[in-house]
Formats: sequence, structure tokens, C-alpha cells
Amino acid sequence: MSGDPRADQQAQDPDELFDVLRADGSATGVAKPRAAVHRDGDWHRALHIWVAGIDAGEPFLTFQRRSLLKDTWPGRLDATVGGHVRSGETPEHALREMEEEIGVLPDPATMRMLGIRLSVSESEEGILDREIQHVILSLDNRPLEEFEPHPVELAALVRFPLEKLLDFLAGAKPSVLGTVRPVNDDLLHSGIFTIQDFVPTTDRYFYRLAIAASAALRGARHVAI
Repeated sequence: MSGDPRADQQAQDPDELFDVLRADGSATGVAKPRAAVHRDGDWHRALHIWVAGIDAGEPFLTFQRRSLLKDTWPGRLDATVGGHVRSGETPEHALREMEEEIGVLPDPATMRMLGIRLSVSESEEGILDREIQHVILSLDNRPLEEFEPHPVELAALVRFPLEKLLDFLAGAKPSVLGTVRPVNDDLLHSGIFTIQDFVPTTDRYFYRLAIAASAALRGARHVAI
């Protein structure tokens, strides 16, 4: 992927229009540019897609390392695919983010809706990010090398063994070992991660998500965050 023309793109478009919502998800009838929405703390819709699967009998969960060019939490670990729902779109339309960010086409047959999460972040001065996040689990066993992380949107994809990740997120371990697939390089390497490497949350979101992914991979019929 070296020389990828996408590398000349911005990590985000400050003029991209978002529909302004109320906290219950209802529409206000107003659309504003991304930069203004984040400045003013308006509620807006977002999408999280999490890729989980089984490799050689071991369940895993995949995170993205956010691009260093991102306006919120640059370089931190977050949902495998994360994106905003543009003005006039539905979350189903926003599934395009999966191909854009990790280079694979969305397959609705492998996806399960896990719920809707309200998220508030004041990560950077002048930014108040209030998101209504539609959280989806995608079950996909393909090797990490087959994904193509976007060279502007992401810095890397990182895959964790689920059981070890659960121990770490529960606070039983100070760090966790993951497999890293960097942008522009399909050669994998190992990395050790601590809680400071992850986007901070107050609701144990990643822990709850990992529990849900583990249940889904075991074949549970009812799974939610």
C-alpha cells in the first residue's frame, strides 16, 4: 500500500454536515458543519463497528489505533471502525465506513446490532463531542493481513486475544499483548498496551463490548452492550 493516494486526504473534513439531534435521538431539523458541532457540543449520530472472530481456535477482538491527525484522541485505541453519520443519512448508509477505514466490504449477514451508546468527550480544548453511537459487531475470521487500514484515518489495526483482553479490561492485568497491522505495511508485529493507550471511557465500554463479543462468538442468541 505504499504510495497510496489516500495519504493526501484529511483525517476529517471540518465542513462535513451532521444532523443535530436531541439526546433521545430525535431530529432538531438543523444540520451544521462538523467543526461547529464539535465546538458547540451538539448531539449527533455516529457508528461503531467492531470486528471479532476466531483464529486457530482462539477468539479475538480488533481495535483501531486512531490516526495522529484526528481531532479527537489521536493515536489512541478505539472501535475497529468508527465514523459519523452524515446529514440525511441513516446508520445503514454509514456502513461505507467499513470499506473506507479497513478495506473490507460490509456483510450484513455477519453483523449484529449491540445497542446504542451515548458518549460525551472533552478530549481537546475547544471540542465537546456528544455522540449517539450505533454499535455493531461484525463476525469475521479472516487473517489480519487481509485488512487494509486507511493511511489517513488509522495508524494501525490491533488484534487482541479475547480472554487476555477481558482480564486486562477487568483490571486484573496491567497490560495486554496485541498483534499490530500498521498502515502501508502488511507485516505484523507484537505490541504491549496499557490502559493509557486506549480512548478513555467512564462506562467501561470496551470491557462491556469485549464481554458481548465473547458471548456472540460462543453462539449466544441474545447479546447487547
